[in-house]
Amino acid sequence: MKKIKFSVVIFIISLLLVIWIDLPESHPVLHPPVINFKLFGRTVKKEFKTKMGLDLKGGAHLVFLADTKSLKSSDRDQALEGARNIIERRINFFGVAEPEVKTIKTGPDYKISVDLPGVTDVASAIELIGATAKLDFRILGTDSAKIATDTPIFLQLKNNTKLTGSDIKKSVVEFDPNTGKPVVALEFNSRGGKLFERITEGNVGKPLGIFLDNMPLTWPTVQQKITGGRAVITGEFSLDDAKKLSIAINSGALPISISLVEQRNIGPSLGAEQIEKSVFAGMIGLLGVFLFMILYYGRLGIIASATLVIYGLISYALFKIIPIVLTLPGIAGFILSIGMAVDSNILIFERIKEEIRRGQDRDTAIRLGFGRAIDAIKDANITTLLVSFILFNPLNWSFLPQFGLVKGFALTLAIGVATSLFTGVVITKKLLLAFYKEKKKTKI
Repeated sequence: MKKIKFSVVIFIISLLLVIWIDLPESHPVLHPPVINFKLFGRTVKKEFKTKMGLDLKGGAHLVFLADTKSLKSSDRDQALEGARNIIERRINFFGVAEPEVKTIKTGPDYKISVDLPGVTDVASAIELIGATAKLDFRILGTDSAKIATDTPIFLQLKNNTKLTGSDIKKSVVEFDPNTGKPVVALEFNSRGGKLFERITEGNVGKPLGIFLDNMPLTWPTVQQKITGGRAVITGEFSLDDAKKLSIAINSGALPISISLVEQRNIGPSLGAEQIEKSVFAGMIGLLGVFLFMILYYGRLGIIASATLVIYGLISYALFKIIPIVLTLPGIAGFILSIGMAVDSNILIFERIKEEIRRGQDRDTAIRLGFGRAIDAIKDANITTLLVSFILFNPLNWSFLPQFGLVKGFALTLAIGVATSLFTGVVITKKLLLAFYKEKKKTKI
């Protein structure tokens, strides 16, 4: 009995938290737009905002001119496509999903257009898009002993070690366990790891400079020979600065230089009227599902409708927590997942009714109905999740779709299906048991 009460309390608290997250951002008293607190010396800051794509909200339109004069005609297309892919990766890491990045040829000029949905800090996005991110490591020059002692250390770091950003396998943001400040951890490839080991072995007690685009980031003193192919860039970074540096290092340098030639704001491509019609159509469809379930299944239909409302609240909360940029294809994926959630309830209810017709009591019918329906539900949902994985293509395989609004559709569909598995099986079962608790042999 205690376990049941505890689970009910946890469910109610979780549901209230989900509803709180789902509340509109326009209510600062009931729904503060930002959670900001300190945990173990670290600042935790989280916004719960609904992000909309270009087709629903608009955004910023940027056009960059690509310098292709030094390229051979045979290499031009490959360089442009490479620059486009790197820019899109940078934008997505920057926190902007569903960007539209295209290459354009106007006369003799080659350009790259970038549409950023719902971006407010356009200046930071422009800076990140055009960054060259050329990282290199330097040691003291041979004439450092002759330089005046008041000369800054970073000006004495002249000798290039031939260790560059191309020798780095990946870069991640971590936190210094002693100070709690963000740092950028580097993991070198096999060549870089060996070279870094030799550099640190030969410069114990001396500074090792880390430069980004010829600007000194930090110049720590080498305490000992460092093995294992890992290093840490420390400095007076804010968390955003550390993230931007990590993104720039991970995405690599652009194969061609680009310059901003056009910047303007763009409105929603669908228009307010079309958006309202789409929302209205979705509401009509949802009410139609509620009506069908209640008329056909009676009390079971009421339970299914309640489960569906909970499913919608959880899914929308996840969209705001992750966050996901909502576009019309993404909303279509979410609505499709609602159908999958209802389908799970129908399978369960039909199985329960079948067990009742065989003479089973209510408790046994519910237990057997869920047990026999779960295999079909699991197979159907796993198949849908597999298709969503292929459409989203998180590993950017060249033989699968890599860019475009199809990713938004795939992501919202996958989240909806995963949530429907939880609500359709766990919550529906709990509601059924609670609803029929006092009715020992109610016929369904």
